[in-house]
Amino acid sequence: MSLREPSETRAVTLVDIPLIRRLSERGTVLDSEICFTRDAGGPQAARFFTLLLPYGGVSTIIARANQQHVVGQFRMDTDEDHLAHITYVAPTLNEGDDNTAWLHLLDAMAVDAGKRGAHVLIAEVDEMAPLFTTLRTAAYSIYARQEIWCRPAGEQTLSWQPVDLTEASEDDLAEIHALYGNIIPKLVQQITYLPQARSGYVYRHNERVEGFVGVTQGKQGVYLTPLLHPDAFRDAPAIIAAAATQANRSASVPVYVRVRRYQDWLDRALTETGFNITARQAVMVKHITAGVRTASFAPLHHLVEGAVPNSAKPPHKGLMDGS
Repeated sequence: MSLREPSETRAVTLVDIPLIRRLSERGTVLDSEICFTRDAGGPQAARFFTLLLPYGGVSTIIARANQQHVVGQFRMDTDEDHLAHITYVAPTLNEGDDNTAWLHLLDAMAVDAGKRGAHVLIAEVDEMAPLFTTLRTAAYSIYARQEIWCRPAGEQTLSWQPVDLTEASEDDLAEIHALYGNIIPKLVQQITYLPQARSGYVYRHNERVEGFVGVTQGKQGVYLTPLLHPDAFRDAPAIIAAAATQANRSASVPVYVRVRRYQDWLDRALTETGFNITARQAVMVKHITAGVRTASFAPLHHLVEGAVPNSAKPPHKGLMDGS
């Protein structure tokens, strides 16, 4: 009977570069924003290898079990330091593979994220992928479902009345956050980043903010996250088209739009503006239990009923005789 190889998890070091290079030939991106702006919907080995190396704001961990090595990375945003998001896992888990090493990796990332102050660890994964089942085994729950819509690079001819979008500023944040609170379900707010003024466009109607479109631009794509009030449904196609047009890279790279199921009324607007679904994902979340320091009590020895513990002092003599 053969002995099972002991498992190991640790932070990646420079010694691991050859191993990471080999593992990065096949990998899974679990952060759609990174996937569609840096990796064009599918990581290429060289770019994947570069991003897996440690850099600011991320943690990269390697796990070994049953002669299988797996490497993974998560990031934390300084604006939402209670949220951690898994970015990469390599190699890709295939149907029928022993997932022991992947489970060790997921546990190690949760522990490391908790040490860094995160309350939850998030992953965006295809529900048909074997990794989805492994995440469920690792106590991840589905908090939302989403679709990624894509429009090829190039200018879009508008067939409707154009709308004005302005770059968001700090003065808009209060209204943007109020819109966020009114539209996004309370459960999903726990695992969603608050909009930041530095990265989006505002739509105003009747002197109030009825829409905000977050924008992330990368070498491989433009990624939009619309936050539109249902009252703006008639202008939704024009708002999305205007946001895509104002993004300065949209003429040369594809434009992607993330739509979660509570926003499914946007499907028609996206179809009208030339977008098609390119991915369907589950947003999976693992809650990280914060450590609680246990109080330490010294034992009391030789106590008898009615006795006073040694730590208590008797009343002052002067108080006892009334002086």
